[in-house]
Amino acid sequence: MATVNAVSSSTSALETTPASAVEEMEAKAVWKRYEALMTVRTKAIKGKGAWYWAHLEPILMCPSESGAPKAVKLRCSLCDALFSASNPSRTASEHLKRGTCPNFSSPSAAAGSGGCDTYQHAQPKPISSLPPPSSSRKRSCNSYQIEVLYSSPSTSPILPLPSPQQPNLLLSGGKDDLGALAMLEDSVKKLKSPVASPNPALSKVQIDTAFSFLSDWFYECAGVISFSSLEHPKFRAFLKQAGLPSISRSDLTGTRLDARYEEARYDAEVRICDALFFQVAADGWKPSSDANGGDSLVSITVNLPNGTTVFHRALISDGRIPCKYAENVLWDAVTNVSSSGRGGSPATLCAGIVSDRYKSTALRSLEDQHHWMVNLSCQLHGFRSLIKDFTRDFPRGLSVFDNVASKCSKVAIFFNNNSSARTIFHKYQTQELGRTSLLRYANGSDCSFTVEDIIASTAAFHRTVHDDSFKLLCLDNPEATQLADVILDMKFWNEVQAVNSLIKLITHMIQEMQSERPLVGQCLPLWEELRSKIKAWCAKYGIDETVVHKVFEKRFKKNYHPAWSAAFILDPLYLTKDTTGKYLPPYKCLTPEQDKDVDKLITRLASREEAHIVLNELMKWRSEGMDPIYAQAVQVKQLDPATGKMKIANPQSSRLVWETCLSEEFGTLGKVAVRLIFLHATAGGFKCNVPWLRWLKRQGRSRAAMEKAQKMIFVAAQARLERRDFWGDEDKDGEMFSHGDADELSERNFQREFMEGSSV
Repeated sequence: MATVNAVSSSTSALETTPASAVEEMEAKAVWKRYEALMTVRTKAIKGKGAWYWAHLEPILMCPSESGAPKAVKLRCSLCDALFSASNPSRTASEHLKRGTCPNFSSPSAAAGSGGCDTYQHAQPKPISSLPPPSSSRKRSCNSYQIEVLYSSPSTSPILPLPSPQQPNLLLSGGKDDLGALAMLEDSVKKLKSPVASPNPALSKVQIDTAFSFLSDWFYECAGVISFSSLEHPKFRAFLKQAGLPSISRSDLTGTRLDARYEEARYDAEVRICDALFFQVAADGWKPSSDANGGDSLVSITVNLPNGTTVFHRALISDGRIPCKYAENVLWDAVTNVSSSGRGGSPATLCAGIVSDRYKSTALRSLEDQHHWMVNLSCQLHGFRSLIKDFTRDFPRGLSVFDNVASKCSKVAIFFNNNSSARTIFHKYQTQELGRTSLLRYANGSDCSFTVEDIIASTAAFHRTVHDDSFKLLCLDNPEATQLADVILDMKFWNEVQAVNSLIKLITHMIQEMQSERPLVGQCLPLWEELRSKIKAWCAKYGIDETVVHKVFEKRFKKNYHPAWSAAFILDPLYLTKDTTGKYLPPYKCLTPEQDKDVDKLITRLASREEAHIVLNELMKWRSEGMDPIYAQAVQVKQLDPATGKMKIANPQSSRLVWETCLSEEFGTLGKVAVRLIFLHATAGGFKCNVPWLRWLKRQGRSRAAMEKAQKMIFVAAQARLERRDFWGDEDKDGEMFSHGDADELSERNFQREFMEGSSV
């Protein structure tokens, strides 16, 4: 009992007495050493370690003036002697095998050698027969008196050994030794089922708050985390350890989900109701991958003038949706959002639609029916299509893209299908990249993925064709010889590098658009920026600029919308200062056709009664522009710490200046301008997770399940939009794990091999 009290007092001292950083580190090291020894001893007792651990027990030593452990010692359970824990094996040899311990005897002890199986351990002498311990051999070390003897954290403190002077001592195993047997039974029970320290009880408010955060996290990860995960034993153990009751599926799919959905729906309706107009964005009409059965999840969102975005609904598309059906879906979204919280407001509140597909049919049809709408094709889709255009629309045999696509496909197919060549290639691929993989190739001229894989394995290809085994393969295989010549040809690698450089150039601009979400007024500058970069690319790699220009202009005309030119002219952000000091719209940057488009579009967006008024104001805007003070205020830029680029300080100033400073002078034109220049040019600002699609498809058999799934997706999507989290979890995870190492490695490998080839 005294020892138990000592344990309690010392433990409380450890918790309450502050210690210096050095002492704390030393105490942690001592405790770590103690735990390691206890682990070894536990395994040894089970028959998985050295024999001597049955007689040696680790203990912690604490000085009387401090509660922190200072050292670890080994105590002989036979004679109660203390030893250093630095070398348990040597301690066993010196103390047990050589006969130093009076209660341990072995026939081979005198020999001083032999394995552990040769030792015949004699029965230890009864403790009552031992002489009283001398005063010089107390439980001490380095003048520190032992105050606490620790066992494992899950066991009770070691009870003091009975004094040898106790009369009528009953040894364990006797017929009257019931007390000792009871103590042994209690100790075994504690070892088998250690009692965890009780957690402080949480109040009802704390429990409700914890479950509120947990449910929000679960809803926002809709589809990624399954309902069955709630019943996982580890998760239930976590809740119990945290002092929380268990949670069931019904807890998250019942009233809590309904309340969270109504809250998110109400918040979305309030935001839409406060806006004077809006834009509908639809993304996902095109199937994302064949792995999903050719299906995709179409997300319909609503862009508001203040720069925020709210979620509307999601639906499954199989890629074969008729244009008329898509048109009906988009118009239903327009009418539903228009009446959301307004009591049946007119559809004229919708300034337009931006979608990633159906530009020439559904979008154009809706625009022709409703003159106040501007329906745009997503710029992300246009830039992605440009990559395919370069690999598809060049004249056969005259294009670097055609040559690269043809040769790269042949290389990929050969090394994928020929087992001997694949074995050699995978050997060097493992050495260079640390992994093996088949080379991707597409049926047709789209070589973007193939070029990416070829570039990444440049060094592996060069080492493969120089391998003696591959040279033997070339003797019997003419195709291997032909492809070896291709791989050793530096002209081929120059062309591959050129194609890869162009693909990277366009892909980088796509990534910037995904993060920055450009407005319609930025479309012309973006395409002009891409045009100049492609021109520089042609000069760098000696590509025929005429052919490239034709392909570029063809895609530009397919995606072009007159709203690009009109928004570019009306946005004060692009006003230029002339020689007189005026800030005028940049008409000189437009072609004659684009100049006419500005007049036509602005006239269409205004009512018939105001058509002549808006044209007169447009002429005045063209000749007088804006006051320099206001123009300079709109165009103020500041450094963005996230990207390191200069960006507009207040993106909303372009619209606000039309609503305030220019409202009296350009009343009719201002109404058109504020609706036009706020429109987004991309529909890919919000990306649904692939698990959402799979999860939503599984609920299609039950109407109630589908309703709950739609509610969870709405809550999750709305929460992500509030955080401005426009990336999918797969993209973020892939970026986190890659860190660009693969691109840097492939680039270094290419440069190294290119230089080696050039020197040869």
